[in-house]
Amino acid sequence: MPTVEEVNSVVLDLRQYRMWAWAPGIAVIWADLALPVPQTAVIAALGIIYGGIGGGLLGSFGLVTGGLLGYALARRYGRGPVVRLVGERSLEKVEKLFEHGGMWAIVLTRSLPYSIPEAVVLVSGLGGMRIREVFVALMLGSVPTAFAFSAIGAGWSEQPALALALGYFLPIPLVPIALYLMRRGTGRARRPTSR
Repeated sequence: MPTVEEVNSVVLDLRQYRMWAWAPGIAVIWADLALPVPQTAVIAALGIIYGGIGGGLLGSFGLVTGGLLGYALARRYGRGPVVRLVGERSLEKVEKLFEHGGMWAIVLTRSLPYSIPEAVVLVSGLGGMRIREVFVALMLGSVPTAFAFSAIGAGWSEQPALALALGYFLPIPLVPIALYLMRRGTGRARRPTSR
């Protein structure tokens, strides 16, 4: 676990490279497709560097395009690579949630940790959900998430370690709430159709 001084030092270094700091931030958000990346903490860091609006726009872009990338990869390459990324048991659990929640599964999971959002988007690609529905769901879930966590970063920019800790730990209590709403079948869940 890095110390507060180390976190502050990294953030100060990133502020010096403000012109290009967004690129590794977005790349790390995209990397969550294959690695367990705390996206909300990355977005909080973008908020520290670029402010609430700039960080929110960058975080939204990263979350939406990362989701579209996962959807496209699952559609193109099918179940085999997805199983290798998330595991058979995890994939089966996410598929059940997706069956209950449909489009709302994407919306409700965008702020969750543990690569849950990416697993849900991969399942939407496997199930053949229409790209338009995926895009709308990604926008509905990603934009508020990005702006909320960017605001946390901007609001605590003088204490970057605290802002990043909030960005990391705050989504954890949201997991049971999102799972409960999906199990109840928020919205009208339906099996995705291929188009």
